[in-house]
Amino acid sequence: MENFQEVRKKFSEDIKEVGSFGDLEELEQDYFGRKDGYFTSVMKQIQDLPNEEKGEFGRKGNETKQELKQKIKEKREELEQERLKNLVEKESIDVTQPALDTDRSGHIHPITKVTRELAEVTKSMGFVVEDGPELESKFFNFDALNIPANHPARESQDTFYIKDNEDWCMRSHVSNMQARMMDKYGLPIRAAYPGRCFRNEAIDASHEHTFDQFEALVVDKDISIGHCVGVIEELLNDLFDQEVEVRVRPGYFPFTEPSFEMDMSCVICNAEGCSVCDHIGWVEMLGAGLVHPNVIEKAGYDPDEWSGLAFGMGLTRLAMMKYGIGDIRHFNSGDLRFLNQF
Repeated sequence: MENFQEVRKKFSEDIKEVGSFGDLEELEQDYFGRKDGYFTSVMKQIQDLPNEEKGEFGRKGNETKQELKQKIKEKREELEQERLKNLVEKESIDVTQPALDTDRSGHIHPITKVTRELAEVTKSMGFVVEDGPELESKFFNFDALNIPANHPARESQDTFYIKDNEDWCMRSHVSNMQARMMDKYGLPIRAAYPGRCFRNEAIDASHEHTFDQFEALVVDKDISIGHCVGVIEELLNDLFDQEVEVRVRPGYFPFTEPSFEMDMSCVICNAEGCSVCDHIGWVEMLGAGLVHPNVIEKAGYDPDEWSGLAFGMGLTRLAMMKYGIGDIRHFNSGDLRFLNQF
């Protein structure tokens, strides 16, 4: 029972260091992570106790857990109050400003249109569709995805890190949601998650530092490459309302094995060659594969029992293909001449 007193003492010290929602989320993961959380590890000791002591140990454990969860809740409410206080100071309204032009109504951005269409298709296939955080910890953005410490994607030349705190970064892909979704819903699972991503890219007609992705994850029993290709083709056919021409080639991603990439025939130039397809007639649309066993294991599950598929595609490039847009830079330009066409 002294272990629970030690947990309470350590937690009280650690929560004093929490100064943001990100810190609080990391603290909760450190204590209650399914695989190696501090409190979780303490509770695992119950299996080594005599039967007559297990009941009392479990009761004390539940009391401790409820106490810590309550402190996390109170801290979250405290941070929210602080956020609202700062919001009032930072976003006060200048009532002397001229009235906005209300004669023109807004409309849906092409990225949002494509996102909603893909969400509807995946929902019809039994997927849950969720959003995720754009500011992410290195654990979910890299570690939980089997991306090694020396991988080039971790370097500041590729990833935007938070100043003075390189444990946090702007997510470089929506794959950060894989471990989160398995932790939230358990297995089996069918999940899709669209959202914005950020990379330190050289900007041109087909590359941006801020772009949108759409990823889907299925973890169940006996998942195969055939399931993966079938789901992808169904999504693309429904999105473009036609049988799309695709090709598959081998690829590499740390979080899938085996991995492959899928290209789509460029509909902007009818595969004749343009700046969007680098004049080769094909556009790289997505990466996919079977979920790597290490990813399933890091999420707290047995990779010998569970298998999965995952694929991610560039929503921005999908929108370019669907609407015949020749330059990716238009989407975030704020140019109403472009946006009013949709």
